[in-house]
Amino acid sequence: MDNFQLSSIVKGIHEKDGICYSDSHSQISYPDEGNHDCMQVEDNSFWFAHRNRCIISLVKHFSNEEVFWDIGGGNGFVARGLQQNSIESVLVEPGIAGALNARDRGIKNVICSTLENIELVPGAIKAAGMFDVIEHIENDVEFLSTVGKSMEPAGMVYITVPAFKFIWSKDDDYAGHFRRYTIKSANKLMTDSGFEPFFSSYLFFPLPLPIFLLRSLPSIFGIKQKEENSAKNKREHTGSGIIHSLLEREYNLIRILKTVPFGSSCLVVGKKK
Repeated sequence: MDNFQLSSIVKGIHEKDGICYSDSHSQISYPDEGNHDCMQVEDNSFWFAHRNRCIISLVKHFSNEEVFWDIGGGNGFVARGLQQNSIESVLVEPGIAGALNARDRGIKNVICSTLENIELVPGAIKAAGMFDVIEHIENDVEFLSTVGKSMEPAGMVYITVPAFKFIWSKDDDYAGHFRRYTIKSANKLMTDSGFEPFFSSYLFFPLPLPIFLLRSLPSIFGIKQKEENSAKNKREHTGSGIIHSLLEREYNLIRILKTVPFGSSCLVVGKKK
């Protein structure tokens, strides 16, 4: 799939310097420097690496032959992982910094836009993912329903979202989150949006306690962090040997479609009804 073919199924875009731009724009609930901050840690982050492994294993299992649409795909970390596993990807990212980073990472099909601001041929999407995106959308059901309208019957959708309100912190406020989920509420989101939940699990089962102690409690008691955000992000994304070992066990469960009962994120796969 190249830009010419992409243009045949997507209207309301124009191409410049390897990126397709929509002709209209919308505000999003995400900090301006968000993609820059992520870019500083993604390549060396145990968190991003583990999430990618789990996502890719499921996409290869359920949608290996389909072009995959990474909606709100940021700097293209997931899309690059999919491309490296021979899964053709289209990245849709409203932030110009993220779109440029994705292009520079070698993502072949980059659209700088929200999904709502491009016009897709009906049924153009056969497989789509939104990875830590939906918590930034105030009306999550409306958004996921809009994604579904662009998908073919029985199309597959993949989402990850942050889990559990009890580990809410100032980091969620800063990131522009509207909510955290549980598997129950994430599955209900799928159902209410016109999808049948197909597989669901928590991710990062070792992390809720550290997040509660190091983020949530300081937020509750108004304790200011002494570290700058960039230093804090790099430290938190450097995993210990124990963390790597525990997450390797988690990955081995996910790849054989076994459910993890607890974690700091939810992962759900759904099929369009």
